[in-house]
Amino acid sequence: MAESNFVDYVKICCRSGAGGAGSVHLHRDKHTAKGGPDGGDGGRGGHIILRGNSQLWTLLHLKYRKHIIAQNGIAGSSGLKSGANGPDEYLEVPIGTVARDAETGEQICEITEDGQEIVLTPAGRGGQGNHHYKSPTNQTPRYAQPGESGKEIWNILELKLLADVGLVGFPNAGKSTLLASITAAKPEIADYPFTTLVPNLGIVPYRDYRSFVMADIPGIIEGAHEGRGLGHRFLRHIERNSLLLFMIPADAKDLRAEYAILENELAMYNPELMHKRRVLAVTKSDLLDEELMGELRLELPLDIPTIFISSITNYNLMQLKDLLWLELQEKA
Repeated sequence: MAESNFVDYVKICCRSGAGGAGSVHLHRDKHTAKGGPDGGDGGRGGHIILRGNSQLWTLLHLKYRKHIIAQNGIAGSSGLKSGANGPDEYLEVPIGTVARDAETGEQICEITEDGQEIVLTPAGRGGQGNHHYKSPTNQTPRYAQPGESGKEIWNILELKLLADVGLVGFPNAGKSTLLASITAAKPEIADYPFTTLVPNLGIVPYRDYRSFVMADIPGIIEGAHEGRGLGHRFLRHIERNSLLLFMIPADAKDLRAEYAILENELAMYNPELMHKRRVLAVTKSDLLDEELMGELRLELPLDIPTIFISSITNYNLMQLKDLLWLELQEKA
């Protein structure tokens, strides 16, 4: 997915339609000189509705569409004819899109299924015609209810990518190199921090024509849960991954300390992430011999499956796929 085409955050102004006014009309025809009230009701305005679309992977199509405006409802008319409702405005969004109020930050809804529809900005109701107000003491009311105004709200749409495996690690841990080695994805790779500025998705081919989806997520730094580095802009993508692959380079000063920092950042951002299944991969293992690997194993946490890999020499990459597949099947 091209970096320039991936958009996972947009801020839009949504204005729903106003309701049509109720009609003030008294029935008249060649046989009736003084008929009763027959003003029809106004139609409601158009809603602004989010609709899940499994064929979309980005919010790019909404990036330059800052104002979403639905049409007003039509006023009622004589003969108890109700006005037409304003057409609803549908916003197609990827599955995993979260809508928030831009002012309060409060979550409004989340799209989790293909075809799911949620009213993001409700429209104004149509007004009642004057026939609703007739009574024994007021048989010819000459007033009706005006239509209700629509709402104008600034909303934030955020996308949480759906993937089977999410790569978690510090910048330069080798996440993009791994993704490029075992999938057809072509992420940018360079020897400096934050090469990856947006998540990249790749499909990992596995035995017997099976496959799973892997997401390369921009690197974590200490304090990411407070918004440091790329902060919340990437941490939310981890929430929808089935399995987390922690990646720590073999040349790190302290493997256990780096793992603890990564784990802490996830816990501080969302404690529920601690319930996800995890695998630890020590990258750049082509720098190690068997003796050094044995020494490093003593530093690694004992509570998660661990494997040494090298994306450059393809060392243990098939074994990594086997391990990830096994963990995904156990979760399922």
